[in-house]
Order: sequence, then C-alpha cells, then structure tokens
Amino acid sequence: MAALKRLLIGRPLKSAELGEQKLNKKKALAILSSDALSSVAYGPEQILLVLITVGASAFWYSIPIGIGVLILLSALILSYRQIIFAYPHGGGAYVVSKQNLGIYPGLVAGGSLLVDYILTVAVSVSAGTDAITSAFPVLHEHTVAIAVTFVILITLLNLRGVTESASILAYPVYLFALAMFILIGVGLYHIATGQVSPNLHTPVGTPVAGISLFLLLKAFASGSSALTGVEAISNAIPNFKDPAPKNAAKTLMAMGILLALLFSGIVFMAYYLGISPNAQETVVSQIAKETFGRNFMYFIIQGTTALILILAANTGYSAFPLLAVNLAKDRFIPRMFTVRGDRLGYSNGIIFLGLLSIVLIIAFHGQTEHLIPLYAVGVFIPFTLSQTGMIVKWVREKPAGWVTKLIINAIGALISFTVSVMFFVTKFPQIWPVLIFLPLIVYLFHRIKKHYEAVGEQLRLSTCEPAVPIEGNVVILPVSGITHVVEHSLNYAQSLSADQIIAVYIPFEKEEEIRFEEKWKKWRPDVRLVTLPSPYRSIIHPLSKFIDMVHRKASESHYQVTVVIPQFIPKRSWQNLLHNQTSLMIRTYLLYRKDVIVTTVPYHLKK
Repeated sequence: MAALKRLLIGRPLKSAELGEQKLNKKKALAILSSDALSSVAYGPEQILLVLITVGASAFWYSIPIGIGVLILLSALILSYRQIIFAYPHGGGAYVVSKQNLGIYPGLVAGGSLLVDYILTVAVSVSAGTDAITSAFPVLHEHTVAIAVTFVILITLLNLRGVTESASILAYPVYLFALAMFILIGVGLYHIATGQVSPNLHTPVGTPVAGISLFLLLKAFASGSSALTGVEAISNAIPNFKDPAPKNAAKTLMAMGILLALLFSGIVFMAYYLGISPNAQETVVSQIAKETFGRNFMYFIIQGTTALILILAANTGYSAFPLLAVNLAKDRFIPRMFTVRGDRLGYSNGIIFLGLLSIVLIIAFHGQTEHLIPLYAVGVFIPFTLSQTGMIVKWVREKPAGWVTKLIINAIGALISFTVSVMFFVTKFPQIWPVLIFLPLIVYLFHRIKKHYEAVGEQLRLSTCEPAVPIEGNVVILPVSGITHVVEHSLNYAQSLSADQIIAVYIPFEKEEEIRFEEKWKKWRPDVRLVTLPSPYRSIIHPLSKFIDMVHRKASESHYQVTVVIPQFIPKRSWQNLLHNQTSLMIRTYLLYRKDVIVTTVPYHLKK
C-alpha cells in the first residue's frame, strides 16, 4: 500500500518545501478561475431558456440582461478585491460574515460554500461527461462510471500537490479561453464584413408581447449562475506566492476581465445569430457551427468546452480544503481538516470532497443538471452575506476612502440579495432543500463546537477534577490456556510490580474448569487463578462482572485496576481471519469502562 501511495501521489515533501508549493499568478488564474470561466458554456444559455418562454422575439432582452450580469460581476470583483486586502489569510465570505455579522451568519456562509464546492465538483464533472457521451452515444450507459473515474483522477491529481495539479491543468484552461476568443473574434469579423444576415435577430428595443419584469428578473437570476466560482480566489489566498494578497488581487481582476469578455461575447453572438436553445445542442455548439461549420475548429471548440466543464471541478478542490481549514481552526468541523498531507496539501479536505462528490453523482445517476439552481443559490447567499459584512466593517471602522468602498459593497449586496430572492421565488421547487440542509449544517457546526469546548474544559488543568492518587495496582489477566502467549503476558504483568495478579479463566463446561485448575496449580501455583463458569458461553459478560467487582473493592483503597490482554500476532496479516478475535472484543468492550486501564501484550509468531 505504501508503494502504491508513492506511485499515485509521489514522494513526501518536507515542511520546509511549503514555499515551493505556492502558486504564481498564471497557474492560480488557471486552477482558481476554471469554475467561473466554464460558466460561459451555460450562463448565456440559461438566459435564453427563460426568454424562449415568451418567444424568439424576446431574445434582444439578453443584451440588457447580460449588461446587468456584467454590472454584478464588476461589483463582486471589486468587493472581493477589498476582501482580499482586508482579510489576507483567506476564508472569504465565511471570515467576513463571522467577524462583521456574527457567528451564525458566518456559519451560514461557510456551510453554503462547503456544499457549493461539493456541488461544483459533481455538476461540473457530470456536465463534462454529458458532453463526452453526446459526442460518443455508445458511452451513454456508462455515464456514472465515467464521471466517478474523472472525480478519482482529479482527486489524485490534487493529492499530488497544488503546484503539480496547476502545472497540468493550466494548459486546458488557457486553451479553452483561446478557443473562445477565436470563436468570438471570427464571429465578430463575419458580422463586421457583412457575412451574417442582420435579419437573424430582432432589433434591440422591439416591443414584445407577454414580457414582464418578473420574467426579466428570472432571466437575470438564471444568467447570474455564470458568476459561480468568483469567490474562490478570496478563499485560496494562502496558496499564492508572496506577496499573497497582491498576487491574489491581480489574479481576481484578470479572472473578472476574462469572464466579462467571454460572457459578453457569447451573449452578443447568440443574440446576433438568432441562436435558440434546444435540448439536442448547446448554444456554444450552435454558435461554433454557424461560425466555422462542422470542421476541425468546431470540434476544437466542443473538445475544450467539455474539458473546461470537467476541470471546473478543480476550483472546488482548491477552495474547499482552505475553507475547511478556517472552519476547523474555529472548531466548527473536525480538526483533521487542518492537517497537511505528504504533499503539503490539506489531503483530508481533498479526499472528503471527492468522496461526497462521488456519492452525489451516484445518487443522481450522473444527471445533476437540476442541481444547478441549488448550486447557484448556494453561492449567492454567501455573496450577499459577505457584501453586507463589508458594509458593516466600513461603517464601523471608517478607514480612508470608506464611502467609495461602502457604495461598491452596497451595490453588490443589493444585487446579490435580489438574485437570491429571485431564485427562491422562481425556482423554489428546485432549491427548497437549502431551507433544510443549511439549518442542519449550522446545527452540526454548533454541536461540534460544543464538543470541543466540553473536551477542552475537561482536559484543562485549571478546571478539571484533581487526579486521584494511585496507591497500588491490581492486574487482571484473562487466559484461554497455558501457552507461550500467556507466559509472556504473565512476565509482563509481574514486571509492573503489581500488588496482586489475578488470572481469569472462563470455562463453558464443569469438566473443563476442573482440568484447567489442575494444570494451572502445577504450572503457576504462585499466581492466583479465578474461574468464572459461563453456561451461556459468553466471555464478555462474566469477565465484565468480575472486573466491576474487583474495581469496586480496589477503588476504596485507591488501587488501580489494569486488565492485561494476551494476544498472538500471526506472521501474515490475512491469517487473522483464521482465528477468533476474542482479545479484540474484550479490548473494545473495556475501552469504554471508566477507570479501568487496558493493556495488550502482543506475542508475534515467527512462522
């Protein structure tokens, strides 16, 4: 297993090598913006899917709606840039909400993002798998297996370390961006040179019957799903090379510009070409077909789109472990999430994320597209809380230029809140589970925190009960026969300078009891033997009753009871299956008995 681990993950890294695992801006942009950039493949389509309910003549509304999405993107980018400098140790919406709005808003933001990153992996990989099975229909029945395989591969890649995964994943992300720019550039050239008929679309401003403010807000909320992943960089500041905040801020701005250009380009091209969404072919595919025809470039566009949808999952792997570290440091989730693995990444967070994503994919049979609204609202709740938290921060602290910062965050908070409300109003049948799992997650956080506080209070020398002095030691030694194992354990028990050693034998038959007592008297007459007949063939029950009796008498004189359990260890581990695990059962049972020490004495077989 150790050799397999080395093969899959690589050699362990020293703690001193942590600096070498930090990301430069180019690699960080690739792995932390893959989720946001991948939304270009479905964000504009979500707008058109709402507008098509009125008719193709309403498609011109995608232009003002797209502008609205870009305004929200600008507000979020500027806001998270301020968050990066205000909270340079990462944590994003969780830390901002916790410090400015209180513990519970912080936990709501943190819990939402944890779930959102799990959904990011499941939805992204499933979407990428759908693109592959669409190109090769023969693979459709293996959708779940393919998706799970991709999750395992991405998990292993991230376990190898941030730098190594970034080095591999950077190329497909930049290739996708380049392919999209070529698509948009060639399309705009065709429009500018008159190669595209202006009659394919309805002119902007054309009156449309049946349009309503509610429908436009619904389309805006759906299009805003393109902004998922924007917060990832603010969570992952510790992964950047120094100066980390400056590098993270520059990376965030670059991501915002890239996303704005690609999103606006696809929205405009879809509108101008009169693209209508349908279940058989994506909007991006239709734009590429109209621009290039079904040639080599078309398949490059489709291939890179499928690849970016799968690699969008990597944003979750970059941000989830770091958010989990912040929650674990505050003792709201298990402390194991703060431990770095062999390759200096937070391996427990990476593995946990991968496992839960696989569970989701299997549970939904790889068809997770109806989780997208849940996935989007899980982002806009933390967006709203973080923006509101920054408003409180500026009002309370009033630093230089605070009014401008306040206005930026107020705009972001208002729009994010509007989008969140629209999701609940227009997509309630799909997102109602958030009203159940978020309170449950916050309650779970609360219970874990209470546990850690209780443990700390009981272990602290200043508050815990004074230790009871130990005046002597009584050793109880369960035996099953007269063997080298028992002899070895007896020698160990005598080395403890115990005041009394009691060997305990549990026979199932009367004749067995008599025979063993005679053998014991001949072998070790100096050690007291107690036989506990068990007519119901139970070992645990009579042994535990005897230990309780001895413990009651011993505690009166401040004596400690120690149970020494003999155990032989076979040469090969699989040979354990051939033997009764009586010692394991006794040890497991006694582990939860108060004030009884359990010691296992192993005897290793040589052949």
